Amino acid sequence: MKDYLVKSLTKDGMFRAYAVTAKQVVTTAQESHDTWSAASAALGRTLIGTLLLATSGDKSGNSIAVKINGGGPVGGIATEGNSNGEVKGYVANPHTHLPLNDHHKIDVGQAVGRDGFLEVTKLQANGEPFNSSVPLVSGEIGDDFTFYLAQSEQIPSAVGVSVFVNDDNSIGAAGGYLIQVMPGASEEAIATLEQRLKQLPPLSELLLSEQTPEAILNLIFGEDQVDFLTTMPVEFKCNCSKEQFAADLTGLPLDQLETILAEDKQLEVTCNFCHRQYHYDEQELSDIVAEAKAKQD
Repeated sequence: MKDYLVKSLTKDGMFRAYAVTAKQVVTTAQESHDTWSAASAALGRTLIGTLLLATSGDKSGNSIAVKINGGGPVGGIATEGNSNGEVKGYVANPHTHLPLNDHHKIDVGQAVGRDGFLEVTKLQANGEPFNSSVPLVSGEIGDDFTFYLAQSEQIPSAVGVSVFVNDDNSIGAAGGYLIQVMPGASEEAIATLEQRLKQLPPLSELLLSEQTPEAILNLIFGEDQVDFLTTMPVEFKCNCSKEQFAADLTGLPLDQLETILAEDKQLEVTCNFCHRQYHYDEQELSDIVAEAKAKQD
């Protein structure tokens, strides 16, 4: 099954719902960063949450950046996603593996930790960035995105994210859903939804059995209760470039750049998101120093 995301609205107009299958997205991240089980699950869940959040807006051209650091062994997690369904990310300590929890599942909450924040930076097309953060409530990622939406955006929501990691560290399944309560939704409808979510089979089981995003939403709301509006592909995609990194380098302290030029006469940088490497020879580095000087004048 190819990765894709579906947007929908319940026929009674009370809920907006999104669901995504993202096995290849998380596989690409796992292979790029050589993540072990706990790191794969933590990073993968964050990538899925970022995708759901980035594509849930009404405007195109928007992007978000998410940072999570709960003090756990995986360290910091950073992701970026946009309304076109593109996402990228990395984790500070990719080689993190923990014993399974009491439910024989990867203990993502223990891996991420709870002593920290989920931070979201929204960048609208031709607009100023908007930053907000909330304390982590569990480190399980889905709960934390749910809390973020309720606290920072005042949108009662339910976020479910799941990554199944095989014994050989490959990704068996990945995906998730985001449900948002619309204005005017009745208390009875909300209570019914909460009950149906409690009765939903584990998301990992649904994904492993190759249930589609549409099928998952039908399980949540009931057959023929959802109008599917849009389907879009999603992918792990990094938009880094040599030119972009050169522009970023001009923002470094001038004396640091001049020292590198004088002593090393070259520079190599590596993208955190995709591990692509860019080499700058002496002339290219000299041009960067000149550009940095021009900025200061």
